[in-house]
Amino acid sequence: FNTNNLWVDLEALKAQFAKHGGLLPLPLIKNTKTVNPRDKKSPKVFQLETAMGSAISCFPGATAVCIPRTRFAPVKTCGDLLALRSDAYVLTPDYRVVLHDSRNGMPPTIKLDDNYKFVDQLDAAFPNGPPSLIKCTKLTVTGKVIFSAGISFRGVVSIVNTTDTPLTLPTGAYVDTTVDGPPLYDASRTKGKLEC
Repeated sequence: FNTNNLWVDLEALKAQFAKHGGLLPLPLIKNTKTVNPRDKKSPKVFQLETAMGSAISCFPGATAVCIPRTRFAPVKTCGDLLALRSDAYVLTPDYRVVLHDSRNGMPPTIKLDDNYKFVDQLDAAFPNGPPSLIKCTKLTVTGKVIFSAGISFRGVVSIVNTTDTPLTLPTGAYVDTTVDGPPLYDASRTKGKLEC
C-alpha cells in the first residue's frame, strides 16, 4: 500500500517544474465510474488522475521508505474499515491504531460485496458496532445482512443472503462456516429475539 506521503526537496521540485513547463510528466490513469456511484445505471464517466507515488520517478536518486504495519493500517475499502473498527486492532497509549499482538502482524481479510461499498451502508449493517474479528482469518459477506450485537467470527466464514430482503444474523460465534440460510432471518417478520 502507498501511504500517500511524499517528502520532496522544494528546490528539486522547482527544477522539475522548470524542466517540464510547470508540470510533472506523470502517467495518466483512466478509471471508469458512474455519475452517481450509488446507481450503477447512471451515466458512465471517466475519472482521469495521476498516481502520487509515481512522482518519485521524476527525481533522480529518489527512494521509497517501507513503513511496517505497526505504524500504518491502510483503509481503502469498507472491509478494511470494519477490520480496523473491530477488536483485531487496538489503540496504543500513544494513540496509534495497531493490530492486536495475537494477529502476528496479519489483519483479517474482509470481503464485502457492493451492498457495503459506502460507510453509511456499513454502519446500517452493523448498527450495534463491529463483530469480534480477533480470531477471524477471512470473512466474506454477500447480500444484504444486518448483524446483531455480540457476534464473533473465527477462522474462515462466509455469510450469504441471496434474497433482496435484508436478513439478520443473530448473536453467536461463527467458526469456519458458511451461513446461507438459517440462522439468517427476516427481522421484520419475527417478533421474538433469536440467538444462536
